[in-house]
Amino acid sequence: MSHTRELGGDHGTIGPSRKRPAAPGAEARSRVTTQMASGTPVLPMLIVSVIVVVALFGGAGLTWLPLLAAGPALAATTSGPGGVFCVGLLAGVLGTMLGVREGAPGGALAAVLSALAAVTLASGLAAALRGRRERVLAAVRSVAEAAQHALLQPVPAVVGPFQVAVRYSAAAAEARIGGDLYALVPTPYGVRLIVGDVRGKGLPAVGVAALVLGVFREAAYEEPDLLAVVDRIERSLARNLRCDDFVTAVVAGHPEPDRLELVNCGHAPPLLVHGDDVVPVEPALPAPPLGLRALTGETPALQTLPFADGDQLLLYTDGVTEARDRDREFYPLTQRLAHHLSEEPAHTLTALHTELLKHVGGRLHDDAALLLLRKPTSAAAPASDGRSRP
Repeated sequence: MSHTRELGGDHGTIGPSRKRPAAPGAEARSRVTTQMASGTPVLPMLIVSVIVVVALFGGAGLTWLPLLAAGPALAATTSGPGGVFCVGLLAGVLGTMLGVREGAPGGALAAVLSALAAVTLASGLAAALRGRRERVLAAVRSVAEAAQHALLQPVPAVVGPFQVAVRYSAAAAEARIGGDLYALVPTPYGVRLIVGDVRGKGLPAVGVAALVLGVFREAAYEEPDLLAVVDRIERSLARNLRCDDFVTAVVAGHPEPDRLELVNCGHAPPLLVHGDDVVPVEPALPAPPLGLRALTGETPALQTLPFADGDQLLLYTDGVTEARDRDREFYPLTQRLAHHLSEEPAHTLTALHTELLKHVGGRLHDDAALLLLRKPTSAAAPASDGRSRP
């Protein structure tokens, strides 16, 4: 998922060639005109006209008249009730003229026109219901957008000493958000981040993701020890999760230069890039997912690894590695990451995400998140005071 922020400002006075501001109400009128043009049932009207022309010159006479009902029926899929009734009226007028011209019996013509009127009324109702559903869907998508930005806040291209890129895809395309989660925040104890995967899908998974992210963002600022951050999340989940729910996650921190700390709670191992080598960072001591510690009694361990200039760390969820193609082959993330490596994390993730969608045929069947962290070389290191920048 990419986030682009447009910046604006006062760039000085523009000369006489400056465009005049639009007259009051002109923008609204333009918008209404555009909407009317986009909703004009051109194709249904064209179909009605073609049917009448064929009936006139094709020699079939009145046998084509019942097909006029196709006009308003098709208009219901693209236009509102007004457009449907316009097409129905056009079809009725042309059908009447054609019937009179061909000398159709009054009873037969009345039956055809009655059927046309019935189809037009039914199509108008269907168009009204479709429009209502589209408005509801637009409102739901707007709320989903707001929820996505509240939970999965946009990550700047530079955070502290790191270059960062994120790509996120929800399996439910209209929902925009799912059970995968990520966050990256600068703190008094260095940059800290989390990538996780909630068991399940839908609104319950979104609720758990919101809980984890809220606790993480608070604890990351308050706890000097990374294990204490994980403990805070564990205690909160123990109070709020059902017995069969859990969250796999990797929590990472950068407490000092050239060193990273990792705590892996049942999650897929991050991929460490050093030079041209891509190595999975397997946990030294396997730990249960968050929310299951009370059942196993095992606690996660803190793992440290060197992280020098030019190194990169990719955190991801199983929606990436378990994505299958038509032959049921998994996406080979480790090999493809090595192939697409670059000095720009955004370029690397864009290539991976595009290839992942192509691998699965265009649509993922599980939520998928990718977060790539890169420490630039000293000569190219971004200037930063530890705070996130757009």
